Parts: sequence; C-alpha cells; structure tokens
Amino acid sequence: MFRPVERKGGTCRFPPLSRVHTMSIASRLREVRTRIAQAERRSGRTAGSVQLLAVSKTFPAAAAQQAYDAGQRLFGENRLQEALGKMPQLPADAVWHIIGPLQRNKVRKALEAGVKLIEAVESLRTAEAISRISGELGKETGVLLEVNIDNELSKHGFSPQELRAEWAQLAALPHLEIRGLMCIPAPTEEPQQSRPAFASLRLLAEELRVRGPYSLPILSMGMSHDFEVAIEEGSTEVRVGSLIFGERCYPTTGHE
Repeated sequence: MFRPVERKGGTCRFPPLSRVHTMSIASRLREVRTRIAQAERRSGRTAGSVQLLAVSKTFPAAAAQQAYDAGQRLFGENRLQEALGKMPQLPADAVWHIIGPLQRNKVRKALEAGVKLIEAVESLRTAEAISRISGELGKETGVLLEVNIDNELSKHGFSPQELRAEWAQLAALPHLEIRGLMCIPAPTEEPQQSRPAFASLRLLAEELRVRGPYSLPILSMGMSHDFEVAIEEGSTEVRVGSLIFGERCYPTTGHE
C-alpha cells in the first residue's frame, strides 16, 4: 500500500526524488509493460493494442524524465498548472494528456500549450467551450468524454443516460473530435469488482459507435490496481502512476 506524501499549507508538494525511487522507475515501467502484454494475451487482444499513460501527477519533471529515458512518451496530468510546469522540461516528443477535470476558463491555456488530448470532458458545457475555443485557435481538439459509470454522487462525468440523451449535440460540435470514453469505477477492494463497470463502458461505446459519427477508438479505463481487469474488458488505454513512480500524495480525488 502506497502512503500519501504529507501535505503542507494546504498544497501538495513534489516529494523529494529519494522518495520517487528514481533508480527503479525504469524497472517499474518494464514490469507494468510486461503485465499489460500478459493481459493482452490472456484476453486475445493484439499485442500493443493497449497504450500506457504514465500518470506523473505530484511528481517532479525529473521523475517523468526518468520514465522518458526508459522509453515512455505518453504522460498524464490531473492539473493543468502542473502540466504546464513540466511540459517544457521534457523533450518535445513527449505527449501530454490532461486527465483531470479542466475548468472552462483554462481551456484556451491548455490548447495553446499543446496538450494533445483532454481526457475528462464531463459535461456538454465543457465540450461546447472546447469546441468554441478550438475554432478560435483554428484547430481540432481531441477529447474523451468522462462517464460516471456507477452514477456516484461525488464523481464528475456524464451519467450513461445523460450521454445517450446529449450524444447528438456533442457529436455535432465543430472543431471537436470525440476520440473515446473514460471512466473511474466506484472504489473496490478487489480489482475483479470493477469488471462490471468496465464492461458497461465498453457496451456504451459500442452503442454510441452505431449512432455515429465517431468510431471511439479509445476506452480509457483501468489504473494501477485494476488495469489488467480493464484490459480484459476492452480498455485501450490504462492510466498508471503509483506502480511506476512510487509513493504520491493525493490533493484531490485522483484520475489514476
């Protein structure tokens, strides 16, 4: 069990590199990749069909650099401000996703900074803001729609019923490419208990593909404790942080 890093003054500070287990990031990354490959084989998936998003939230850019040096290129951050501090410090071919809720007043800053994918679009209003600002910037923006798959009162995201009802409006937005869905199931003691939620998201994506016009190639589901089950249920992107970087603090409810 990873214990949170102590918070001071209400803010979550980067842990010192000695606590990030710098020397073992590469080996941790290799082990996670091996487990992904094994889960792909068990579920009859094509090798390499699942991408690994390394969640570097609360860790310094030096830790992300360690993962980059071990071959990782895809990184996720919950908070835009934290991402903006790290992005210039890593090589230009590192790809950054925002995986936490993005306030509408920060959309322009995220797009101008070169964030590749906004993974947690939780409402039609946020999608409309991204569409409008993308048009003003003359670009198309890829997004994932966050689904509150278990209808938890404390979670962001579309309920499955809301997403079905608003799909036509979402799909009609210009300058927006809906690339898939993401979810965080209700907390469970055992990874297997998340299986029904993952299966439900997969089935919802299949339903929306039929309605068109998007093929929804990305199903972002599965984190450090349950990513193998998620892969078996169809995940194409797993968000893994603590298994790669070690201990971390949790200033808010996390998306990894």
